[in-house]
Amino acid sequence: MKYGIALFPSKKLQDFANSFRKRYDPNYALITPHLTLKNAFEASDDEIKLISSRLEEVAEVNQPFLLKVYKFSSFYPVNNVIYLKVSPEKGLMKLHKSLHSGFFNDNTKYAFVPHITIGQNLSDDEHSDVLGQLQMTPFEHHTEEIDRFHLLYQLENGSWTVYETYRLGKNN
Repeated sequence: MKYGIALFPSKKLQDFANSFRKRYDPNYALITPHLTLKNAFEASDDEIKLISSRLEEVAEVNQPFLLKVYKFSSFYPVNNVIYLKVSPEKGLMKLHKSLHSGFFNDNTKYAFVPHITIGQNLSDDEHSDVLGQLQMTPFEHHTEEIDRFHLLYQLENGSWTVYETYRLGKNN
């Protein structure tokens, strides 16, 4: 089965992201707005039990942190993805590193750029038009506390759902 690890922002930020995703992201119906912490990977039922126990350990040693979203950006020219840029705060980066070292191998093909996707698979012209409009739109910086992350699995129809949730910090 295919799994992934992500965090979900508050409903307020999800609603804001979805106001764009419903128009510009073909994966809108497959997963709610999220920040990917570990890309999709395959695991058997036995393997996921071990992975889940290791994720509990990761959660214990990482503390809640602030998620700071501050502008619209893009991965152009690598690909035509438009996203909400997330500041690489210390707590977020530590959690990401914990999920890509030791027991957890590094399955990334790109450097970690914290973001929440709002548009993808756009033509060059559409990407340029949409990004230009968004960058002229006043953007109010958004900050919120993140105190959990989630192990997700992919259903047969391609959508993602939560398998298990892990609360950050020893006192949670």
